[in-house]
Amino acid sequence: MADAKVIPFDDDRSRANGQRAGRRRSSGSRRKAEPSAVREVPVSPLPGQQGPLEASGEAVPEPGAAGEPEGGSGGWERRVAGGLAFLRRRITGDYEVDEFGYDKELTDHVLMSMVRPLYEKYFRVEVKGIENIPSDGGALVVANHSGTLPLDGLMMQVAVHDNHPANRHLRLLAADLVFMLPVVNELVRKAGHTLACAEDAERLLQRGEVVGVMPEGFKGIGKPFSDRYKLQRFGRGGFVSTALRAGTPIVPCSIVGAEEIYPMIGNAKTLARLLGFPYFPITPTFPWLGPLGAVPLPTKWTIQFGEPIPTDGYPPEAAEDPMLMFNLTDQVREQIQHTLYKLLVQRRSVFF
Repeated sequence: MADAKVIPFDDDRSRANGQRAGRRRSSGSRRKAEPSAVREVPVSPLPGQQGPLEASGEAVPEPGAAGEPEGGSGGWERRVAGGLAFLRRRITGDYEVDEFGYDKELTDHVLMSMVRPLYEKYFRVEVKGIENIPSDGGALVVANHSGTLPLDGLMMQVAVHDNHPANRHLRLLAADLVFMLPVVNELVRKAGHTLACAEDAERLLQRGEVVGVMPEGFKGIGKPFSDRYKLQRFGRGGFVSTALRAGTPIVPCSIVGAEEIYPMIGNAKTLARLLGFPYFPITPTFPWLGPLGAVPLPTKWTIQFGEPIPTDGYPPEAAEDPMLMFNLTDQVREQIQHTLYKLLVQRRSVFF
């Protein structure tokens, strides 16, 4: 694999040539909904008259009593019909993706279902403060990054998707290395992820999307286990500038549990350079156990969304003020770090 070029989030250069070429458009127009089948409904008898069952002396079953249970065959029929309709739309191309390649229907019905068992059963993620993400309008969620592999971003996406009362979707910003990997490139596009650049982030925020960013980048996810839960540098504050331009609040997010899934005790830098990776992790189980070493440890996770920091009260020129960006970046970083320490004190065990 060629050397991966890490594009900083606060790089405002235009990527119109290379980036737009990878985006998929709508592969088909919506069709009119087919009329549902007409069902014959029995006519109820007038007052004082007997219905056909009463006239025959048979007992009239009450709704829900000794009849078909709720969620019975009728529920399964609806599920099967919905699944067949989904497959028909995928085969005929009658579905939509946005300009970034986001396929909402595929994400809701397939991709989230694939990740959800890991979220619910394996890591047993506990979510706090989900109400701090606005019910409408744009918001920038800023989180710490750790774990050797970027599973924390996926867990944060499921946390917002499954727990927010307004059914909001999190659009994550990812480094260009993610979009260079075969298969992964296509999946992350369909799941709503896009390149971590200020241009795309601002467009998503102005459209009213919830955008997620992890400013530590590879410095956070690839740090040694001895530095766990110690935030790395947040760059030059590009995410703050983007939020100021869009006038959207910044929501700090603290994730506890990801640091221990792959305890990184070493880094094979020479091998990483040969493979084009920013680092090549050595853990207590990898590469010694081969593929089994890639199985993460079943740690207990907590994801807490903090109080939003408003940005709509600043003038338009504030986005170019380096001192303001530094102060807001430091405020977000300190809030995340303080919450991490607080959650660690409250944690009973790494695994429970």
